Amino acid sequence: MKTSETSAHEADSRYAMLRLGLTLLVMTVGSSGMYVVSVMLPAVQAEFGVARADASLPYTLLMIGFGVGGVLMGRLADRFGVMWPLLIGALSLGVGYVACGMADGIVSFIAAQAVLVGLLGSAAAFAPLVADTSLWFVKRRGIAVAVCASGNYVAGAIWPPIAQHFIETVGWRQTYIGMGLFCGLAMAALALCFRARPPALAVAPADHAGHAKPRRDMTRPFGFSMGTAQGLLCVAGVACCVAMAMPQVHIVAYCGDLGYGPARGAQMLSLMLGFGVVSRLVSGAICDRIGGLRTLLLGGVLQGMALLLFLPFDGLVSLYVISALFGLFQGGIVPSYAIIVREHFPPEEAGARVGTVLMFTLFGMALGGWMSGKVFDLTGSYHAAFLNGIGWNLLNVSIAAMLLFRVRHLRLRTAAA
Repeated sequence: MKTSETSAHEADSRYAMLRLGLTLLVMTVGSSGMYVVSVMLPAVQAEFGVARADASLPYTLLMIGFGVGGVLMGRLADRFGVMWPLLIGALSLGVGYVACGMADGIVSFIAAQAVLVGLLGSAAAFAPLVADTSLWFVKRRGIAVAVCASGNYVAGAIWPPIAQHFIETVGWRQTYIGMGLFCGLAMAALALCFRARPPALAVAPADHAGHAKPRRDMTRPFGFSMGTAQGLLCVAGVACCVAMAMPQVHIVAYCGDLGYGPARGAQMLSLMLGFGVVSRLVSGAICDRIGGLRTLLLGGVLQGMALLLFLPFDGLVSLYVISALFGLFQGGIVPSYAIIVREHFPPEEAGARVGTVLMFTLFGMALGGWMSGKVFDLTGSYHAAFLNGIGWNLLNVSIAAMLLFRVRHLRLRTAAA
């Protein structure tokens, strides 16, 4: 017989909704590290007297640490629950920000960003929370994961202007120290609200008549071994984000080359990210109806169509419209991987497996940004760079279509048996 506490902590319960709201707050606070470092770049470069490339290294290494840390923190969450990674993240983020504010050179600043802010800090507030959210919802899993993942974009909208204000009033060092105290304490306090572990999802869910449904064999996702299935999702994650990085990283430079100026490009980038939030929410609702694989396939096809539109149209109004469409199409792709992992892999491994796939999507963004620039250097035009992005996008769509075909084939074979 269920106790009242057990019932309150079931999937799709009121407690799950409250937990989702707290998750959004934690991710907004914890993801600050990904965006503040870019705002600090000019002041840090002037303070330490280094080249622009050296001043950009903290961001690059922070993102690498963020990706690797997602896997480490995901494994920790699988074993002990998400509260402990969040507490470690709160301590590391707070200490890391203070260490940045007290850094006496670019090397110590980079070390604090890569290890404390990225690897152990912000990483705890993304992949583990996405995986944890997927374990608390069944009927509304897609929209719940989308709301959770939107916290990353919300952080990008909130923290840069706040940081810029305090840089101008009290200086970048004091800003970092103040953020360390606020973010560390706030994230630690919120982490204590995540004591409850996800409901036991190993039990077969019941249908509307109360009969147990047969569970999918999660030891053979898509009919492959666990390693092969995970590897295919990782390749798909790299491919989709190489394509995604082309407009996001180079739209400002592209507008400059076309004679519209970097300010126009910055507006288009902002438009992309704004519609990206809408895309995540809409894709989450779609995912609840058609599942993670179909959502990934739909997002990949639409992203490819938006990339194609960049080839024939380069007018100012056209670029604004295409930028909005690109943001509307691509925002829901990355969260769909968490749904796919939750639907096809054992739930007790969700943290590590979601963290691994998301790490490869970050690597894809890094690779795509560099590769598009390299293609431009070799050809002198972004035309070939867009074609390169379309090619990688086709790889992502091909993998999604193949996995969906295998799932349908396995269902038909099971039904026939």
